[in-house]
Amino acid sequence: MKIVLFGTLLLTLVGCTTLNSGLEKWSSLNNSKREYEVKAAWIRRTTEKDNLGFRKINRMTPVLAGDLVIQGNGLDGIVAYSRDNGQERWRLPIENGAEPSATLIRDRLFVGASDGNFYSIEASTGKVQWTFNTKSENLAAPLLEDGIVYFLAGNSVFYALDASTGHQVWLYSRQDTSQFSIRGGSQAALSNGTLYVGFSDGSVVALNAKTGSSLWEVQLNRNKRFRDIDATPVVEGNQLYVAGYDDKLYCLSADKGEVVWRIDGGGYSGVTVVGDKLIYPTTNGEVQALNKASGDKLWSYKLKDGIATQVRTYKGVLVFGESQGSLRFLDANGGTEVGSFEPGRGILSSPQVDEKAGRVYFISGEANLYAIDAGWIKTPYF
Repeated sequence: MKIVLFGTLLLTLVGCTTLNSGLEKWSSLNNSKREYEVKAAWIRRTTEKDNLGFRKINRMTPVLAGDLVIQGNGLDGIVAYSRDNGQERWRLPIENGAEPSATLIRDRLFVGASDGNFYSIEASTGKVQWTFNTKSENLAAPLLEDGIVYFLAGNSVFYALDASTGHQVWLYSRQDTSQFSIRGGSQAALSNGTLYVGFSDGSVVALNAKTGSSLWEVQLNRNKRFRDIDATPVVEGNQLYVAGYDDKLYCLSADKGEVVWRIDGGGYSGVTVVGDKLIYPTTNGEVQALNKASGDKLWSYKLKDGIATQVRTYKGVLVFGESQGSLRFLDANGGTEVGSFEPGRGILSSPQVDEKAGRVYFISGEANLYAIDAGWIKTPYF
């Protein structure tokens, strides 16, 4: 029987919300200094009732849909709130909740859930349009392109469905004989008609997006314990960046799957491309900035608690959650922390940013949805 583990992503801290602002630099103009202010605009419990039982994993990135922010939890379903004030607009009960991130196109939300179904939902109302039974938990975020939704089910079957009807177009099945696995799954990347997806057996496979036929595959992670490729591959030109959980970060040629370079240090989340840099959250508790061409390390930030979510860019800074700690804001050039926010019980969801409104959204380990206002302010000094 396969034992599913979540490794270092298990959360142990209990705490309350606190504020920690970072100082960027002093300015002699107007007798003031600049500080990075991080504060909660509103907070909402996403579960219908208090969770008094076993703690579940909450890692869906909030989805912005018009004037709504939509959030799933790993307990009992999906909820939509008003983005400005957090007023609940609709709630869709789902047994055992929806753990992975979702994909939105116009007024249609696509998401896999822990009840063994994949859902198409009207985002404005929460009305279910169709469901597709995968006979397995769904732990990976879907990808939508040209009317087809692609996703990896928890039993290592990769599906292509017609987005309007939910009818199966094709599937690709892969056997995994390993006894241990990290809880999660790879979201596919698509470039020039080719899908790239990682599997729990340590392989990355390139598939023809129209037919599902395999173009190439490469076995990267050969560890005896956690071989998972759960990080989303990232394609830049003919470069494909992908990480194994307790293995390495690889740069592959997208056309053939040949290794261009590799560096030690595994990853659970994908890299973020910022100019000529890769921002890489590792499973050994660092966020690294790497040269995109060579993989050379430019700077690193050591986390205080746990490992980092995928990193987002937000008004010139980097923002991510710590699995056992805080929401962190770093200077993108040197990796210096400028601000943080402590929700308690850590953060597994990559944050969602709304630069126009100056707001960041995330769900905490306690299944609470936070709307955070963050940015530089001027304060007087004496």
